[in-house]
Amino acid sequence: MATTTPKSSAKGSVLNFNLSPTEIENIVERLIADGKKLQDSVAAQTSPTFDNVIVPLAKRENEKGAEYLVTTFVQNVSTDEAVRDASMAAEEKLNAFEIESLMREDVYKVVRAVFDNPDEMSKLGPEDRRLVEKMEESYRRNGLGLNKEDRERLGTINKQLSELSIRFNRSINENDGQEAFTREELEGLPEDYFDGRETKEVDGVTKYIVTTKYPDYLPAMKLAKNESTRRRLLYADETRCPANIPILQEAVQLRLEASQLLKYKTHAEFALELNMAKDPNVVLEFEQDLRTRLNALADREIIEIEALKKADKEAAGEPYDGLFSWDFRYYVNMVKERKHNINDEEVKLYFPMKEVTRGVLDIYQEIFSLRFIRVEDPPVWHPDVEMYEVWEAKEDKFVGHFYLDLYPRAGKYNHAAVWPIRHAFTRADGSHEYPVAAMVANFPKPTPSAPALLKHSDAVTLLHELGHVLHNICSITKWGRFHGTNTESDFVEAPSQMLENWGWEPEVLSRFAVHYQTGKPIPEALVKKLVAAKNSCAGLLNLRQVFFGMYDMSIHNTTDGQTDVKENFLRLREQIVRFKNGDVDTWGCATFGHMMGGYDAGYYGYLYSLVFSADMFESRFRKESVINPRTGMDYRNMILFPGGSHDSMVGLENFLGRKPNNKAFLRSIGLATD
Repeated sequence: MATTTPKSSAKGSVLNFNLSPTEIENIVERLIADGKKLQDSVAAQTSPTFDNVIVPLAKRENEKGAEYLVTTFVQNVSTDEAVRDASMAAEEKLNAFEIESLMREDVYKVVRAVFDNPDEMSKLGPEDRRLVEKMEESYRRNGLGLNKEDRERLGTINKQLSELSIRFNRSINENDGQEAFTREELEGLPEDYFDGRETKEVDGVTKYIVTTKYPDYLPAMKLAKNESTRRRLLYADETRCPANIPILQEAVQLRLEASQLLKYKTHAEFALELNMAKDPNVVLEFEQDLRTRLNALADREIIEIEALKKADKEAAGEPYDGLFSWDFRYYVNMVKERKHNINDEEVKLYFPMKEVTRGVLDIYQEIFSLRFIRVEDPPVWHPDVEMYEVWEAKEDKFVGHFYLDLYPRAGKYNHAAVWPIRHAFTRADGSHEYPVAAMVANFPKPTPSAPALLKHSDAVTLLHELGHVLHNICSITKWGRFHGTNTESDFVEAPSQMLENWGWEPEVLSRFAVHYQTGKPIPEALVKKLVAAKNSCAGLLNLRQVFFGMYDMSIHNTTDGQTDVKENFLRLREQIVRFKNGDVDTWGCATFGHMMGGYDAGYYGYLYSLVFSADMFESRFRKESVINPRTGMDYRNMILFPGGSHDSMVGLENFLGRKPNNKAFLRSIGLATD
């Protein structure tokens, strides 16, 4: 069980998040000045070696990392708008400087000299050699090797893309939609949905405010019986941030121009070169094959859903007019409830936030031989935030820190994600810098009548995101650029996706799923229903993921850039997910944050990495026990420990004892294997 420690005994150097706008600005100016000074020194080397060129550059990456990450992180969590603005400006300046740095021909010249020196390279160990190779690759992919005119144009494009990305994501965070509904219009929502909810009077009628933040939006889209309510709420969500449409359109054009300057046909070809898939055709074949397989499941699921909606329309005395986007979550949920007799509102009574968090942390401690200690009165950015120390369970050895910021608030990042706040690395004297990670989420808050209660899917999200925390905390690399989740982008989700499986294991659920009032464990019969319903509407739900991946490729695997980001989104969603858009003009692409958050030409990775995660779980943990510290330690050592210090396929093959295959993945989503 996670224990508590007084603030005074917090181990390691604790980071400062209480930064003023002026302090943020000063940090940025110092980081840039120090960076320029170091690069000038490195570029002046007349006899370039690993020690006088590569090591100084890599040490700067190591040592500047925490300040860089903290100053750019607080825009996602600070309650002070001025701090968020300063953090966003800091990210723009620091990104611009990094782009300038990677365009310095004089620095590239000495890096390339080391890279081209066989005597120097032959003396290096595997991680040092990979460092040189990746450093050279970074300069080359940023235009070194191009003529001066093209190189300068590429630098301009990269700065523009960085600025566009920050604007796009800031707009999503700060522009929530909302609608006001009567109690009757929200029929189907449970009583606790209304506890403490903001209201307003409209012509003498009390109306409840429902925002597009996840804890408001998702329950309403799943449970509101009134189709008009769901339609209005979807419209509120998908007409947010109209200014993001031209931003994404411009980014697509700029990415293509940049890739073609570097002699790639498409942006996808450029982006995938560093991934496990390597080639756009591999991704397209993967997506299309999966789409074909899933359609066989979806055919049957749509027949069920159409029958449900037709019955609803007949009862209301209205003609059946088809299935629409605002119907998707509602009827998928209804199929699950009716076929498996599962009610999410009943289920969540057994998932109080505090018990689930405690239980998940306890299970991860056991599996991975770790000890988590909650720090009292920690130095954090908001009172809701908890801070934990991580120690080895079997020895007095400190591992790192992590933070949990789990509830929604104004101005905060509005999904669930993990940020590495400090990369671990090894110093010249052999000592170790400790890693820090922060999980940010938007789970339901406590109400006046009940504690925070999670849906089962929320508990699975918690398992997933804490998996990213573990990846960052348990990794030990010599160089910070390889630490933790700095892996191929189509592998990075696999370790966390693998841990989602624990949310479906009766042995695991029995440890923390308890009724928030009685303390009684979740009934075995209810657990069996949950497990049986795991693949309810798996065809449609996975087709939704295929849609996002194929949309991504449709705008990034083009040779001419002549693609309409808004129209493509609507057209492909209707074709692939098979629910109509209706006559409502929406622009869901404007809040598809992945497209401007580092997943461009990479969204396929969510499904692609499931192949690896399913294989790891079925071949080792299910076979050897889901709570097996020996298997957990193999997982730590072979999958988490190396980070990106070698190709992820190496760790996968070591852990599996063979090359991975897709059989476990196909079985996991209810598809037969060949």
